[in-house]
Amino acid sequence: MTDITCDRAGVHVQFPGWEATMTGLPQLLIPRSAIRDVSIEQGWTSEILGVRSGLVVSGYRKLGTFRHPSGVRRLVSMKRGHRLLRIAVDRATIGFDEILLSTDDAESIAAEIRAAVHP
Repeated sequence: MTDITCDRAGVHVQFPGWEATMTGLPQLLIPRSAIRDVSIEQGWTSEILGVRSGLVVSGYRKLGTFRHPSGVRRLVSMKRGHRLLRIAVDRATIGFDEILLSTDDAESIAAEIRAAVHP
Protein backbone atom coordinates (compact mmCIF):
# COMPACT_ATOMS: atom_id res chain seq x y z
CA MET A 1 0.00 0.00 0.00
CA THR A 2 1.12 3.56 -0.64
CA ASP A 3 3.41 4.89 2.11
CA ILE A 4 2.93 8.49 3.26
CA THR A 5 5.25 10.37 5.63
CA CYS A 6 5.74 14.02 6.58
CA ASP A 7 8.83 15.94 7.56
CA ARG A 8 10.21 19.48 7.35
CA ALA A 9 10.62 19.19 3.57
CA GLY A 10 6.98 18.25 3.00
CA VAL A 11 4.93 15.14 2.33
CA HIS A 12 6.69 12.08 0.94
CA VAL A 13 4.61 9.56 -0.99
CA GLN A 14 6.15 6.19 -1.92
CA PHE A 15 4.42 3.95 -4.44
CA PRO A 16 5.81 0.43 -3.97
CA GLY A 17 6.18 -2.15 -6.74
CA TRP A 18 3.28 -2.31 -9.15
CA GLU A 19 1.76 0.91 -7.72
CA ALA A 20 4.74 2.80 -9.16
CA THR A 21 3.99 1.28 -12.55
CA MET A 22 0.32 2.31 -12.39
CA THR A 23 1.02 5.88 -11.24
CA GLY A 24 4.14 6.36 -13.34
CA LEU A 25 5.97 7.53 -10.20
CA PRO A 26 7.97 5.53 -7.67
CA GLN A 27 7.83 8.47 -5.28
CA LEU A 28 6.58 12.03 -4.96
CA LEU A 29 7.71 14.88 -2.71
CA ILE A 30 5.07 17.52 -2.09
CA PRO A 31 6.91 20.56 -0.70
CA ARG A 32 5.11 22.41 2.09
CA SER A 33 5.03 25.53 -0.08
CA ALA A 34 3.01 23.67 -2.75
CA ILE A 35 0.24 22.52 -0.38
CA ARG A 36 -2.92 24.61 -0.66
CA ASP A 37 -5.31 22.62 1.53
CA VAL A 38 -5.79 19.24 3.17
CA SER A 39 -8.97 17.42 4.12
CA ILE A 40 -10.09 13.98 5.22
CA GLU A 41 -13.00 11.97 3.91
CA GLN A 42 -14.41 8.96 5.71
CA GLY A 43 -13.63 6.67 2.81
CA TRP A 44 -13.99 6.01 -0.87
CA THR A 45 -15.13 8.95 -2.97
CA SER A 46 -17.72 8.22 -5.62
CA GLU A 47 -17.17 11.49 -7.47
CA ILE A 48 -16.31 11.29 -11.14
CA LEU A 49 -12.53 11.57 -11.37
CA GLY A 50 -12.35 11.62 -15.16
CA VAL A 51 -10.26 9.86 -17.75
CA ARG A 52 -7.61 7.66 -16.20
CA SER A 53 -4.17 6.36 -16.85
CA GLY A 54 -3.75 3.51 -14.42
CA LEU A 55 -5.92 0.90 -12.77
CA VAL A 56 -9.53 0.81 -11.60
CA VAL A 57 -11.06 -2.24 -9.96
CA SER A 58 -14.66 -1.07 -9.68
CA GLY A 59 -15.66 -0.40 -6.08
CA TYR A 60 -12.33 -1.58 -4.65
CA ARG A 61 -9.20 0.20 -5.97
CA LYS A 62 -8.31 3.28 -8.02
CA LEU A 63 -4.66 3.94 -8.79
CA GLY A 64 -3.11 6.29 -11.33
CA THR A 65 -3.62 9.72 -12.82
CA PHE A 66 -7.06 11.08 -13.61
CA ARG A 67 -8.04 14.12 -15.69
CA HIS A 68 -11.54 15.48 -15.12
CA PRO A 69 -13.34 17.13 -18.08
CA SER A 70 -13.08 20.43 -16.14
CA GLY A 71 -9.27 20.14 -16.40
CA VAL A 72 -8.60 19.09 -12.79
CA ARG A 73 -5.71 16.64 -12.72
CA ARG A 74 -5.42 14.16 -9.83
CA LEU A 75 -2.92 11.58 -8.64
CA VAL A 76 -4.94 8.84 -6.97
CA SER A 77 -4.22 5.85 -4.75
CA MET A 78 -7.58 4.91 -3.24
CA LYS A 79 -8.59 1.65 -1.61
CA ARG A 80 -12.03 0.88 -0.22
CA GLY A 81 -12.19 0.54 3.56
CA HIS A 82 -9.59 3.23 4.32
CA ARG A 83 -9.94 6.94 5.04
CA LEU A 84 -9.13 9.29 2.21
CA LEU A 85 -6.57 12.08 2.50
CA ARG A 86 -7.24 14.84 -0.05
CA ILE A 87 -4.33 17.23 -0.58
CA ALA A 88 -4.88 20.25 -2.83
CA VAL A 89 -1.57 21.31 -4.35
CA ASP A 90 -0.06 23.87 -6.71
CA ARG A 91 -0.25 22.38 -10.18
CA ALA A 92 2.67 24.41 -11.49
CA THR A 93 4.93 22.86 -8.86
CA ILE A 94 3.58 19.29 -8.60
CA GLY A 95 1.89 18.67 -11.94
CA PHE A 96 -1.43 17.83 -10.27
CA ASP A 97 -4.25 19.80 -8.67
CA GLU A 98 -5.08 17.17 -6.06
CA ILE A 99 -3.51 14.11 -4.52
CA LEU A 100 -6.03 11.53 -3.20
CA LEU A 101 -4.53 8.87 -0.92
CA SER A 102 -6.20 6.14 1.14
CA THR A 103 -4.59 5.61 4.52
CA ASP A 104 -5.58 4.56 8.02
CA ASP A 105 -3.38 7.41 9.31
CA ALA A 106 -5.32 10.18 7.51
CA GLU A 107 -6.06 12.20 10.67
CA SER A 108 -2.50 12.25 11.97
CA ILE A 109 -1.01 12.98 8.55
CA ALA A 110 -3.52 15.81 7.96
CA ALA A 111 -2.66 17.26 11.39
CA GLU A 112 1.06 17.14 10.56
CA ILE A 113 0.45 18.83 7.22
CA ARG A 114 -1.71 21.54 8.78
CA ALA A 115 0.88 22.22 11.49
CA ALA A 116 3.68 22.44 8.91
CA VAL A 117 1.78 24.60 6.42
CA HIS A 118 -0.01 26.85 8.90
CA PRO A 119 2.27 27.03 11.96
